[in-house]
Amino acid sequence: MGGTFNAVALVPLTLWFVASIIAHAGSDYATFITWLQAPLTTLLMILLLIALFHHSALGLRVVIEDYVHSGFKFAAVIAVRLGCYGLAVAGIIATLRVAFGG
Repeated sequence: MGGTFNAVALVPLTLWFVASIIAHAGSDYATFITWLQAPLTTLLMILLLIALFHHSALGLRVVIEDYVHSGFKFAAVIAVRLGCYGLAVAGIIATLRVAFGG
């Protein structure tokens, strides 16, 4: 069930993100930073990062479970999960640093 909810949450978040990037395609750096510093934008970006990397971890886990048939399977699942969640944390920290002017 968590995977389904996650996939459903990704649809509006991805549409919002793509539309926002298209809308800011000609913007300068300062305008883009100002947009990212808006509280709603910061929140939606963090939710997108969480949903995106969680969904990636779930999908890659399924691929590993289906195609890796050795003792390496467990280590690969753990490595993928740590990698995805580590990237999510890095993205969230970067977003918060921009949002709070750090």
